[in-house]
Amino acid sequence: MPIFFQHQINENTRLGVWKIEETEEFFKGNVPLHREVTHPHKRLQHLAGRFLLQFLFPDFPYQLIEIADTRKPFLPDEQYHFSISHCGDFAAAIVSNNKRVGIDIEIPVEKIGRIMYKYLSAKEHELFNLIPGGENNTAEMNYDEPTLLWSAKEAVFKWYGNGGVDFRRQIQLLKQHEGTETIDCFFSKDESELTIHYRQFEGLVLAWVIS
Repeated sequence: MPIFFQHQINENTRLGVWKIEETEEFFKGNVPLHREVTHPHKRLQHLAGRFLLQFLFPDFPYQLIEIADTRKPFLPDEQYHFSISHCGDFAAAIVSNNKRVGIDIEIPVEKIGRIMYKYLSAKEHELFNLIPGGENNTAEMNYDEPTLLWSAKEAVFKWYGNGGVDFRRQIQLLKQHEGTETIDCFFSKDESELTIHYRQFEGLVLAWVIS
């Protein structure tokens, strides 16, 4: 069973990353396709993400999932709060029965490093040593750090779930704690102080938020 990473956050909240090695037929035998997805690999990712929800909580009613106008999937009765993310051959999900959650998974790529100015403020460039000529100059770096910061902000965006977020201005990353693998964050849109949790694997970055 290709569970790549699993984390029991507490008795109410679980997280998992699935490495997709199965066929579409395997997933279709277990979960329904909730919307029309024409691209074969994206369809496989979609199915794997929903399969993972029930892997984490066997009584998860995935057949009741609806999609909000902001494209956020949700359960009408909020029996569970959940978030799903995909990249490459991986699907990630976080599920909680009492807390709002958000998750993001990314493969570090050069493009994320090139567009840092679109999602990181000048202050964040300085805080995380991403200024030109700095310790993590993009001419030399392997893009793990910019990808982590992008993933952290994506996790906050998914946690919020209502769209219309300015990543540079409204999701403010304040400090990274490598020992606890957390990042302090202030989300100015609703004045929330958040702790973003993360894990870095070889060629893969994962970030999540619980509140």
